[in-house]
Amino acid sequence: MLYDVVIAGAGPVGLFLSCELAQAGCSVRVLEQAESAESPLKRLPFGLRGLNAPTLEALHRRGLLEAVAANQVLKPDKGAPPPGTAHWLAQPRPLGGHFAGIPFALDTVDDGRWQWRLPTPAATQMAIELQALEAVLSERATRLGVRIDRGCAVQALQADDDQVVIETACGTVHGRWLVGCDGARSTVRKQSGFTFAGTAPEFTGHSLRVELADPSVLTPGRQYTGQGMCNFNPPGVLALADFDGGAGHRTPLDREGAQALLRRVSGRDATITALHLSTTWTDAARQATAYRNGRVLLAGDAAHMHSPLGGQGLNLGIGDAMNLGWKLAAVVCGDADEALLDSYQAERHPIGAKVLDWSRAQVALMRPDAGSRALAAVMADLAATRDGATYLAERVWGVSQQQELGPGHPLVGRSVPDFQLVDGRRMGELLRAGQGMLLVFDAAPSLRALSDACPRRVVCIRQAAEETLGLGAVLVRPDGIVAWACDAGGDDAGLAEAMQRWFATPIAV
Repeated sequence: MLYDVVIAGAGPVGLFLSCELAQAGCSVRVLEQAESAESPLKRLPFGLRGLNAPTLEALHRRGLLEAVAANQVLKPDKGAPPPGTAHWLAQPRPLGGHFAGIPFALDTVDDGRWQWRLPTPAATQMAIELQALEAVLSERATRLGVRIDRGCAVQALQADDDQVVIETACGTVHGRWLVGCDGARSTVRKQSGFTFAGTAPEFTGHSLRVELADPSVLTPGRQYTGQGMCNFNPPGVLALADFDGGAGHRTPLDREGAQALLRRVSGRDATITALHLSTTWTDAARQATAYRNGRVLLAGDAAHMHSPLGGQGLNLGIGDAMNLGWKLAAVVCGDADEALLDSYQAERHPIGAKVLDWSRAQVALMRPDAGSRALAAVMADLAATRDGATYLAERVWGVSQQQELGPGHPLVGRSVPDFQLVDGRRMGELLRAGQGMLLVFDAAPSLRALSDACPRRVVCIRQAAEETLGLGAVLVRPDGIVAWACDAGGDDAGLAEAMQRWFATPIAV
């Protein structure tokens, strides 16, 4: 069988992308290397992930938010976080997040500065267990008809002008398109000739779950030493940053080795009596110079890798999938030319580059030297201010994210506000079918006429909203990004061009 799209990798990015494509009518097959969807690294404490505003909006717009929220780690009625979770989550004052372990308080953030946001069921942040998130996405993908093959690693591939032939551990698979969502060591990326450029690691990060003879020897929370950083979450969860240039990455540790590492990095005479789980990571930051090579595309960690500092990787990957899904589906279904895929690279690559720099900046505060400690102290002072906390929240929560779509209204390129129409429907609900949408709020004849000229592939709604933010009309892409807008009393200048660009269809205005 020739599938419309083959996806390598059944992590959250690959699964979310498969749902986007299948909902649009594409035949999709997902190939996953791991035999099982379950892993101790996907469960607490190491499987803790933070979802930011763009990700939560994406889930809301596809009807998945309620199922995901049912599995969130920190529910309002749960009280303290589970043992072993990040130390900054257990602070007495409500926190909005952190930068290299430097927290900022939730009540210091000035959310009144975000003029293009409206109240929405999609919050700005949520803690979730990775395995629970994957389970929700996997169930949706299966229900949509996606075939998921586990224990089916991609081994080699050959792409031509018409299809991609993929050799796997399960046999040969044919697809019109192939998307690599197979992680930082992506076989798809390596086999397809992509350039993966960036910076080498400065440290090896070690995540350990251990039993300690005397936990009181270690100080809870994040401690910086002459060798790196020790983050201890009692009773036995450790995150260590050893500034060894990444030499310890993927080197197996036994109990004695873990104990020696802990003593050297922490500077404490701690004794490990049992080592239950160990994994490594680094702060290497690399990004594919292109996200597409012919019929092969990259998304998620296959397109960009960085340290888990700040918890941006998963959110960045879901953003890739939301952006790519509707565009690739439009090409597959013949509703758009392949040139539409060029916008995927143009929009997502700059956002990925900013996240990589965000990670690098945190590494600069962690280095075991006096200059970094002084810089961290300055950063802590700034994080305690209203301006500083608001800036950090904008970046960590993703609320200031704007894609470069060219000139136009200030809202263009931003996530559409969650408008509530007078009949009670919300923007997040209206987008669940994955279609473009033209909302006309203004009663001016020049704007009301727009809804009569709406083309195929765009749903037109002419109705007032509870709050319009001064807008007269808004054109929204299937991913919830505003493609065109005008103020109340405005005109249709630029609408025809935006409609042609994003929906490959003319409109008479």
